[in-house]
Amino acid sequence: MTCPDKPGQLINWFICSLCVPRARKLWSSRRPRTRRNLLLGTACAIYLGFLVSQVGRTSIQHGQAADKRPPRNRDSAEASFPEIPLDGTLAPPESQGNGTTLQPNVVYITLRSKRSKPANIRGTVKPKRRKKYAVASGIPGQQALVGPSFQTQDAARAADAEVLGYAQGGNLAKIGEPSWRLVRGPGVRVGVLDFQLPKARESNIRIYSESAPSWLSREDIRRMRLLADGAVAGVQPVSSRSGARLLVLEESTAGSLPRCGSSPCGLLKQPLDMSEVFAFHLDRILGLNRTLPSVSRKSEFIRDGRPCPITLWDSSLSPASNDTHSSVKLTWGTYQQLLKQKCWLNGRVPKPEWGCTEIHHHEWSKMALFDFLLQIYNRLDTNCCGFRPRKEDACVQNGLRPNCDDQNSATLAHIIQRKHDPRHLVFIDNKGFFDRSEDNLNFKLLEGIKEFPESAVSVLKSQHLRQKLLQSLFLDKVYWESQGGRQGIEKLIDVIEQRAKILITYINAHGVKVLPMNE
Repeated sequence: MTCPDKPGQLINWFICSLCVPRARKLWSSRRPRTRRNLLLGTACAIYLGFLVSQVGRTSIQHGQAADKRPPRNRDSAEASFPEIPLDGTLAPPESQGNGTTLQPNVVYITLRSKRSKPANIRGTVKPKRRKKYAVASGIPGQQALVGPSFQTQDAARAADAEVLGYAQGGNLAKIGEPSWRLVRGPGVRVGVLDFQLPKARESNIRIYSESAPSWLSREDIRRMRLLADGAVAGVQPVSSRSGARLLVLEESTAGSLPRCGSSPCGLLKQPLDMSEVFAFHLDRILGLNRTLPSVSRKSEFIRDGRPCPITLWDSSLSPASNDTHSSVKLTWGTYQQLLKQKCWLNGRVPKPEWGCTEIHHHEWSKMALFDFLLQIYNRLDTNCCGFRPRKEDACVQNGLRPNCDDQNSATLAHIIQRKHDPRHLVFIDNKGFFDRSEDNLNFKLLEGIKEFPESAVSVLKSQHLRQKLLQSLFLDKVYWESQGGRQGIEKLIDVIEQRAKILITYINAHGVKVLPMNE
């Protein structure tokens, strides 16, 4: 028997030595079992039970303390305790021979491998690689591709500059000038000239996910990158009252002046025309696809360095007159007559006496909807007869406001078709106005329109217009920053959403039909 080494244990053993003999003496003697003796015996029995439980608990704690040793490594832990899983799972308790189970007194810890890379959250991490596309040769003398045109981000930007088959040139209004140089990716050979890679820099058209928004085609993205990231090769001054400049986006042959012939070009406009970029994205989201790609770019040709819109020049556009900038000469009265005749609707060939043009009837509905949302008046209302103009508006500057007395003779402007596709319009000069109040909207733009495209109206009725505009405009880094970031873009979208509600109310109030226009 070991001697107790703690004061508490000494007291327990002392009381136990007193109680046990006395209790034995009480039960074995012949004395009457009085009430006091019974109480004393019961107290001693209770204390003995408590003492036995304390002794048992102390022995268990000593056993656990003896087993606790700091583990050296995971292998040694597995060797010492093969029955303890280290993967976070708990094995069932072992069964003893007498039917009882042994409950393990172990804390299980899940061991996880150290993360080698941060989580790739979609939309926040730029992909290292892009899908590889084969770029077909569209220029005589151009050899086939030797390697992929889409590799790293820099190589992708260079290859995207290849906009073959969309040659720019011709004369549109009174505009012309500078030249730009295409930078091609590795594996692309043009004639006998090899183009070096550009300096490493980030593209102004930012796409951080695997693909661009669905409403922007692959060709749209390529053209946007061409306009945003092309390098300037030279400037050819051309007289222009509007201040716009024509930029040639490819290096010309040695000894010749840069010009828009078989090379893609861009029309660089003034900073006040920045709404043309918004108009391009709105056109694609509504499913109209009638505008030319337009991006924002900081140009070295502007003294103050402010961003300017640059729009792709399309040489396939029909020649335009210098006074109306239109390929078809129409007055307001003739235009209203065309709307009544519904020219070329359902494949019906119009009669000669109807006075129809080659433009399909549905094109006017798309133009009216687009112009109303952006309040573009320089096509259908050149005299500003449907609203109260400001002093800086072109109609006031040119003194056209008094011509509203004879509206039928007012000439339409910027009505443009393509040479190979005269049935459809191309929307050019899409400068919109976001500061037009609701009580001064130009409803004259909707006059004579009896149907609207279903695809566009469905987008306006949905709750996704804002989300799509934010997602689309974010691609253009320069435009996004020039408008004050998301806060500034949100204000522009507020205006469009409010006008969309007004247009839907107009459609319901006037019984305008909403039809599919995918001819």
